Amino acid sequence: MIGIFDSGIGGVTVFREILKKLPNYSYIYYSDSKNNPYGDKTYEELIEITENIVDYLVSYGCKIIVIACNTASAICKDYLRDKFDVPIVAIEPAYKMVNDTNPQGKTLILATKGTLESEKFQELYHKYDNHNTSIYECVGLADLIEQNKTVEIDEYLKQHLTPFMGVENIVLGCTHYPLIIDKIKQVLGDVKFYDGSLGVVHQLEKVISDISLQPSEFNIKFIDSSNKSIKKERFEEILERRVN
Repeated sequence: MIGIFDSGIGGVTVFREILKKLPNYSYIYYSDSKNNPYGDKTYEELIEITENIVDYLVSYGCKIIVIACNTASAICKDYLRDKFDVPIVAIEPAYKMVNDTNPQGKTLILATKGTLESEKFQELYHKYDNHNTSIYECVGLADLIEQNKTVEIDEYLKQHLTPFMGVENIVLGCTHYPLIIDKIKQVLGDVKFYDGSLGVVHQLEKVISDISLQPSEFNIKFIDSSNKSIKKERFEEILERRVN
């Protein structure tokens, strides 16, 4: 069994890619909407939150944990890997992919405060900085997406992204952001998007091979910490399938 968690439904964008390549396993998706958003939490708060989630998923029988949240990954992955005796796959902003495919292109990185201020992100950014990149902290955007406030999202993007007209590449540094790609295009045009989901799939494939995790009867269990039925409905809508 493989456990996946995020601060809400954003991580479903990662889970969709996982299922395309690895459909023959059993999964638990843990949506921590009770504590959403993660981006404005302190280090201590995030450590406590994510440790409790991983402890729960491991006790449930998960053999691999996927952190499908950029903020939790950037801040907590090293601590969690030291704490738990299970492989932990963690997402990161796909800035390296820009370096690999369009290294000189005008680039915009969108992420939460927690991700941008993390040591891990700063290392990644300075390693691949093309000196033609802007970084923008999207305060409150993940929460608007989590709550599916479409009108407010449109207003937010128009207000905050219009100054970046002319960018070629956009790095989506939060797993909620791929859910509004079409809306971002309405403001910035036909830009190229990069997110970390494919990197997670590649990591997960390697870990499955390394620990010889055998395929199992396919099953998806959904858990939401706020226990709101609307969360399951959105999860199924985004994933395009029914779940337990």
